[in-house]
Amino acid sequence: MASLFETLLGTSLRTTMVDAEHAMKGREASAYPVPGTHAVLGTPLQGPWPEGTRVLYLASGCFWGAEKEAWQLPGVVTTAVGYMGGFTPFPTYEETCTGRTGHTETVMVAYDPTVLSDVDLMRHFWEEHDPTQGFRQGNDVGTQYRSAVFFTTPEQEAAARETRDTYAPLLKARGYGDVTTEIRSVEDAGTFYYAEGPHQQYLRKNPGGYCPVNSTGVACPMPQA
Repeated sequence: MASLFETLLGTSLRTTMVDAEHAMKGREASAYPVPGTHAVLGTPLQGPWPEGTRVLYLASGCFWGAEKEAWQLPGVVTTAVGYMGGFTPFPTYEETCTGRTGHTETVMVAYDPTVLSDVDLMRHFWEEHDPTQGFRQGNDVGTQYRSAVFFTTPEQEAAARETRDTYAPLLKARGYGDVTTEIRSVEDAGTFYYAEGPHQQYLRKNPGGYCPVNSTGVACPMPQA
């Protein structure tokens, strides 16, 4: 059993963002194979996908529950969980959970924008978690649980910022703090590293698994014109 000092030190490390100099070194290739097919949707996890498919990367706490929320949305082609926004090449789950890779648990969402608009996807994202908690979601504490949006198109960036600016005052009115969500391009955030096979569609494989969605219960309206 860890001592109180070790527990407190571990918590401190997980709630302080590591920098590139002090991050784990990682490896040159993945340490594990990635499944080829989505366990629920039957679609490719890594493509190719139909022409016109857009990809957005969303971090909203424990990626098991966040992915389940995403794969149920109309218009979603596929989803996958992984690690993004950090420094360590090809991290493992255990490494990410130390807080020393800089990554946050992220859900890749590939979707048909003619069915699921960028704005509606973002509204779902805001409503499914508490974007004001910094380096935690509920009882899950650490930089790997921080809220983030990693966009691939200008339209996605606009939708993220517009919905955030519409939603933030409503959260304030209900007693929540400032929105702490990162909004960054994939070029800035870096590579999305697919998580290990058991983590993909985890709650389909483990229906009783622990992974609460920490919704505030505050609805996100359409952004103002």
